[in-house]
This record gives sequence, structure tokens and C-alpha cells, in this order.
Amino acid sequence: MIVVRFAALLIVAQLFGSPALSQDDAQNYPNRPIHIVVGNAAGGGIDTIIRLIQPMLAERLGQPIIVDNRPGGSNIVAAQAVAKSAPDGYTLLAGSVGMLTINPAVFAKLPYDPLRDFAPISIICSYPVLLMVNADAPVKSVADLIAYSKANPDKANAGGTGSVYQVATKLFEMRAGIKSQFISYRSHNDSLIGLMRGDILTAIVDAAPAAGPLKDGRVRALAVLASQRLPKYPDVPTILEAGIKDMEFELWAGLLAPAGTPYAIVRKGQNAVVEIAKSDDMRRKMSELELMPVGSTAADYRRRIAREVALWADVVKTRGIEIQR
Repeated sequence: MIVVRFAALLIVAQLFGSPALSQDDAQNYPNRPIHIVVGNAAGGGIDTIIRLIQPMLAERLGQPIIVDNRPGGSNIVAAQAVAKSAPDGYTLLAGSVGMLTINPAVFAKLPYDPLRDFAPISIICSYPVLLMVNADAPVKSVADLIAYSKANPDKANAGGTGSVYQVATKLFEMRAGIKSQFISYRSHNDSLIGLMRGDILTAIVDAAPAAGPLKDGRVRALAVLASQRLPKYPDVPTILEAGIKDMEFELWAGLLAPAGTPYAIVRKGQNAVVEIAKSDDMRRKMSELELMPVGSTAADYRRRIAREVALWADVVKTRGIEIQR
């Protein structure tokens, strides 16, 4: 019984830090610059989001925020670096859907565990994605797409960038009862070009890069994979309105610390992100980039990671997506 209780206490300490450390560190934290490790190169993906909140986070925490770009290996390089860092709140991770919830499903050997090795702080923002088709395709709705795919299986191909969009596409297939061949592209621009040329029938694409092709009519949006319609596209239905249940999918960016970071430090970071997300200035800036501020609690962030890890593991297994060795 003593051994079991000790093991339980050890797990709690790894996740949240000891209460004594929490009080002492909270009083002095932070007293030097904080590094945020980003798995993208400067100017791309989540790097843009981190640099957007960088000055406001520095103001609220009273210390400089240094962005440390470590691109490569499907964000594995960045995640592993933070997982091995000291749990003192001075090395944080810019977390993403792919890094934390999809990588565990598609990589057989991953050098980190998203729930064991990190202390979630807060989801900064989410960003919607659209289900789109080539404008010349005889498809005007999700119902049309399902019917066309069933009648023309040889033409029912889909494209996207990497494993994130592959598993999202396969989730749609599961919910819609169809199958398609997935073509992987190197970038969002490449997949959009393929969609505009008619090389692929459909693609799930971030709302921001899709804005131009949508405006000039080269692609058509069938649904937004979110719970609400987007203000910029009020005529595009949600995926539920289009008749597909349990298909909501959105990308998000968040902050995490290494496991074992005292909870008082985690809470300071959480409160700072929540304040930033609620500020009118940040809401305006995010709206311009097709981002939706969130500012979640640390507990909600952990629950979301756990829920999505289970979801994508099921999709990969059910649809037979090849696991990367």
C-alpha cells in the first residue's frame, strides 16, 4: 500500500510539481527571459501566432520572450527538445494538433508522449479549415460530393499537406461513408494549385490561404469544419449543417511546459494567455489572420489533447493509414 501511494504521489509531482516548489517559484517567476520553442521556420505556421502574442506575453510576465525556431521532423525536434528541458517555466513549447495529437497516431516510435512529457498551459487560438472542391467539378454541396464520389470512385481523390490533412480527410470519409485516394503535397500552396488545376477533386484547407482562390472563383467551399459559420463566409454551412455528424475539425496553437513544472508557474502562463486572448487588440489582430482566440485553462487543454489523441489513433487504425517507422 505504501509503494502504491508513493507511486501515485510521484505521478502527481511529475505533472504539476510539488506544492512547496509551486509557492516559492511562483513568487520569483519569471526572473529571466523565457524561450518558446517553435517547430516551424520563422514566418511559417505557428511561428506567426507566437510572434503575434510575443510582446503582450512579455508585458504580462515582465520578461523578454525569445522565439527559438527548431523546424524539422514533423515538429518532433522541437517537442523532444522541450520534453527534455528543465521544468522551471523558462523553456516552453508552441504546441500544435499535428505535433501533439496526430504524431502519436502516425509514428510508431515517437520520442515523447504528449500527456506524460508536457504540462499544458493554454490554447492560444484555433483556426478553421474548409472542405473545398475544384470550381469546375459538378459538386455544389457535401451531399453532391458524397454522391459523386460513390458514382465515380476513380475520380474521387483528395489532397493536402502531410499527415494532419490526411487523417482529417480520412475522418471525413468515415463520417460520409466514402473512400478516396489521398495525394500528399509539400505545402498548402501546392495543394491549392492542385485543386485549382483539377488534379484533385477535394481538399481540406486552412481558411486564410484559401481566401484568394475562393474570392476569384477558382475553388468552391462546401463546408467549414467548425461549430459555427465564419463571418467572412456566411453562406458556407458548417459540416453539421451539411449533414455530417461528429466531423468538427479545427487546428489550434497552444503553450506547454515540460512535465513537472510547478502548477503555480503553469497557472501564471495560463492567466497571461487568457488575458491576451480576451483583449480587444488581440481579437482584432487574430480576426485579420482568420484566427479565433481561445485562452483555455490548462485542464481543458489537457482534456482536449487526450480526446484528440484517442480520436486520431482510431482514424489511423480504422482507415489503415500507414504508420511511419
